[in-house]
Amino acid sequence: MKAVIMAGGAGTRLRPLTSNTPKPMLPIANVPMMEHIIRLCTRHGIGDFVVTVQFLAGSIQKYFGDGADFAVSLAYAVEESPLGTAGSVGNARDLLREPFLVISGDALCDFDLGVVLRAHEESGSIATIVLYNAENPLEFGIVITREDGSVERFLEKPTWGQVFSDTVNTGIYVLDPAVFDLIPPGEVVDFSQDVFPGLLAAGETVNGHVAEGYWEDVGTIEAFMKAQRDVLDGRVDVDIPGFEVSDGVWQGEGVELGSDVRVEGPALIGRNCRIRSGTRIREYSVIGDNVVVGEDSILTRTLVFDNAYIGRQVQSRGGIIGKGADVREHARLEPDVVVGDGCSIGAGAVLNPAVRVYPFKRVEPAAIVNTSVVWESRAARSLFGRRGVRGIANVDITPELAVRLAMAYASTLDKDATVTCSRNASRAARALKRAFMAGLNAAGVSVDDLEIAAVPLTRFQAARTSGGITLRADPSEPEIIEIRFFDRDGIDLAEAEQRKIERNFDREDYRRALHDEMGEILYPPRVPEFYANSLVRGVDAAAITAARPKVVLDYAYGTASLLLPEVLARLEADVLAINPYTTERTRTFHPEVDLARLGELVRTSGSAFGMAFDDAAETAVLVDDFGRAVPPPQAMLLYVQLMSEAHAGGTIVLPVDASVHAERIALAAGCTVVWSQTSAPALMAAATSEEVVLAVDGTGLIVPRFQSGYDAVAQCLLTMELVARGADRLSSLIDALPPVHMAHDVIPTPWERKGAVMRTLVEQADPDRAVLIDGVKITGLAGPDSWGLVLPDPEEPLSHVTAEARSADAARTILRDLRERIDAVVHE
Repeated sequence: MKAVIMAGGAGTRLRPLTSNTPKPMLPIANVPMMEHIIRLCTRHGIGDFVVTVQFLAGSIQKYFGDGADFAVSLAYAVEESPLGTAGSVGNARDLLREPFLVISGDALCDFDLGVVLRAHEESGSIATIVLYNAENPLEFGIVITREDGSVERFLEKPTWGQVFSDTVNTGIYVLDPAVFDLIPPGEVVDFSQDVFPGLLAAGETVNGHVAEGYWEDVGTIEAFMKAQRDVLDGRVDVDIPGFEVSDGVWQGEGVELGSDVRVEGPALIGRNCRIRSGTRIREYSVIGDNVVVGEDSILTRTLVFDNAYIGRQVQSRGGIIGKGADVREHARLEPDVVVGDGCSIGAGAVLNPAVRVYPFKRVEPAAIVNTSVVWESRAARSLFGRRGVRGIANVDITPELAVRLAMAYASTLDKDATVTCSRNASRAARALKRAFMAGLNAAGVSVDDLEIAAVPLTRFQAARTSGGITLRADPSEPEIIEIRFFDRDGIDLAEAEQRKIERNFDREDYRRALHDEMGEILYPPRVPEFYANSLVRGVDAAAITAARPKVVLDYAYGTASLLLPEVLARLEADVLAINPYTTERTRTFHPEVDLARLGELVRTSGSAFGMAFDDAAETAVLVDDFGRAVPPPQAMLLYVQLMSEAHAGGTIVLPVDASVHAERIALAAGCTVVWSQTSAPALMAAATSEEVVLAVDGTGLIVPRFQSGYDAVAQCLLTMELVARGADRLSSLIDALPPVHMAHDVIPTPWERKGAVMRTLVEQADPDRAVLIDGVKITGLAGPDSWGLVLPDPEEPLSHVTAEARSADAARTILRDLRERIDAVVHE
């Protein structure tokens, strides 16, 4: 006997789950509902199926194919437009020559179909309707039967006043092909409203068979959740994938559980999931395949579909998280929340009870959502952030995205251009760089592949090609990948160029090279040697070699270890190196402990200074000869003083949030000060002017005679040169610097209020005291040498507030005043 599986419904009451997934493909215990139905039929000897499909038919056809993977035979009857329950089956009449079973592909049951088929055969009727005793029959069609089981009449979706029975129509039928006489081809026809009443009117016998077992019409979110609970409780006889590792807890292959993870049954964890330390998976939770759950999260009665990512300290109580959704740290999902496929829920967001977020929508960080997000979508405000394109490897930054992004970038360049590429030692960076290079080649751009390389070396080579990119995992958050772009001068790509890439990316407007125009991958020789020679030519090598200052360098397992030995060998430097190699292994960094250890080595070895490099060799923490780590504001003043004295009359570039003392020191030495925006691309662009001798901010320093980008290797050589030339110890110079009293705060500011905040601050400020280079800076807020800066965050609904004054208390007072002003605008 053949079975017809009805799988064409749109499942509107299950939205947003069915917005882009057909209802029969929704998973119950990590298995699509229709697959449960196929398994039920095969247990009772039915292996030949016709599937009626209409809504998102391709998803069903792609998953099940011809049925060979499930040891059955499948054919499809596709409706161009909905034809009703009977019309859809009638659409397959050419495949149905014998009595056949009709069953819904979007319900869950474990009826003994063998008993049903025998009951039909024994009744001799043209149709048998499978009935079920339902607790609440209002949502279903009631069937009134006589004592002999024959159907007397139908009540479709009755009121309580019409409920004369609790036997409901399950949508499972055994039919003779003669019923097709009542189903005109191509017309909308319903079994309960048209066919069965028509058969009764024609004097035919329609049999009703009350089945025993479990049946649930999974027509609502509530019913969908109930079906999951019933499977876990064993109330329905279906197969649960995986192994029962403890009482009521099932687990698939390849699952990794961190330390102190607790799983409280009944619960199911799918294949290849990673549940990180401290997480609680509580009762009636079902976790799909390939899901990542961050540290210390709590999931209670929560369904998580395949490939979702859940950050650390997320709480979900009785909700659903769709396929490929991204829920960031500290988010909270209250009961009955449904997050659709591909949604992004920002860090700290709160979704209140019964909120529905439709597929591919974005909820901003720290947002409190009280109503469903249906059509309104706040897409990512910008593909580029402060440090290029950044996100979680294989969640935000996938190989597919890397290829598309590379083609979008390549389309802004000339055909036959060459781009420099590099990465750090991360495996994720390696895999994604390969995808990126493939995208460049596909758009006709060649690649100079430096493989594992420091960012300064990448900048150096990018200035000899058409630009550069580097992909790097964040050492402190190894799951985070950054893709950074450099222009043909080796500096961070300007925002105007970033927007061109974004425009191409959003429009999918890519240049596609012909087979003989594809780019190639090249491995340029001797790049570290050329870089080292360039640096050494830019310093007083003779002075350094003569003084031979002793230094301690912490490479922190980063790419500086691949570059600095090449440079220092030319200077015959006396170097004690620690952590002097790169590694793919994830390392745990403790900055205070690491700096304390470095300081101890500097002090006990009698070294002139020490440096702790970041992974990219762009920035470094300076440690003086007493072993003290130099805070960024003091380091800025030190380099401004040393460079101003060595290059009197030159130009110093400072960001608008630099200390007033930096400007005063530069001017006292006869230098010119140029103010810059706070972003790295703006600082680097300002440093390209010929007269600039130094550009410095709280992140790092730029010495244009080396290159116009952050370069901690150049910083190291510059420090060695200044120490070799000077008579004073580094600690004496630092102790002589003026004290810096600065304070910083971050204030939540909704996107829609940022403009109002900035406008109000400008209106309130004295025009003579307002500086509008970047954000709103107001001087003289607490007397001379004081200022406050409000700068909107470009990526988050936040404002950064920085203040400086002659005392720490005065700086904090400025912060409080500016916070009150911002809060007043935000809440007005």
